[in-house]
Amino acid sequence: VPFLFVSLLTPAHAQKESMSELRFAVTDVVGLETLQREWGPFQKALEAKSGLKLSFFAVTNRTAAAEALRAKRLDLVFTGPAEYVVMRARTDAVPVIALQRADYYPNFVVRADSGITDVAALKGKKVAFGPIGSTSRHLGPMQLLADLGLSPRSDIQPMHVNPNVGLEALKRGDIAAMGMNYTDYQKLRERDPGTPYFVLARGRDLPLDLILAGSHVDKAVVERVRKAIAENAAEMTKAILAGEGENVKFKGMVWVPSIRDEDYHYVRKMYGTIGQKQFSEFVGD
Repeated sequence: VPFLFVSLLTPAHAQKESMSELRFAVTDVVGLETLQREWGPFQKALEAKSGLKLSFFAVTNRTAAAEALRAKRLDLVFTGPAEYVVMRARTDAVPVIALQRADYYPNFVVRADSGITDVAALKGKKVAFGPIGSTSRHLGPMQLLADLGLSPRSDIQPMHVNPNVGLEALKRGDIAAMGMNYTDYQKLRERDPGTPYFVLARGRDLPLDLILAGSHVDKAVVERVRKAIAENAAEMTKAILAGEGENVKFKGMVWVPSIRDEDYHYVRKMYGTIGQKQFSEFVGD
């Protein structure tokens, strides 16, 4: 894509002066081709409504996105709540607009025939979590345990597994429980309808996914992007859901234009619970 190649070579100061073109990344999408396939409809919709040009900026992980923001090589990032807290600490990036996912909260699930009927019974047992650093599969479930009186670092035997591996281990009884999001629980019941499962604990709704702007992006441009999305919310939602792949997880989403840094203090609490109190490094990268 020629215009993308040119945009990546554009000096940061030129971007700051005109901001006629914004470089946009999504932290959990690796590779330019996947980014274009999954987020191309949203790119086109936002360009049409804002009058700004968006070029995709592929990143290999969350750390790469944060470094690009800090170096002013990246302007806008779509990311999750756990990533936001670290990016804010490292780059002073500012929230533009957030989106609320439907049923976005952590659960602890056990087999209904396991004999485990309360969280206290997990003490000393093997409990699985998803990938390190995941808001809904790691940090959220660990905070849920802490909120209910168990230390996830000393009262249980925690292990991190691929979600599919964890679901199989739960089915076999190799683990006592697994921390997962609601979508994982739905998949578990669909793939294994013959086994009875029980939600032992349900956490609070998790903080919102959001679009961030680098601290170098002019405030008027930030407001222009926010306004374009907020005033065309239904169309922007449709554009996200038109993307392929993982974007199905946003079905039922709602845009939230008024978002504050304080709304993410619960995520900071999660980092403290796992022993990371500075919020300056991504766990798992």
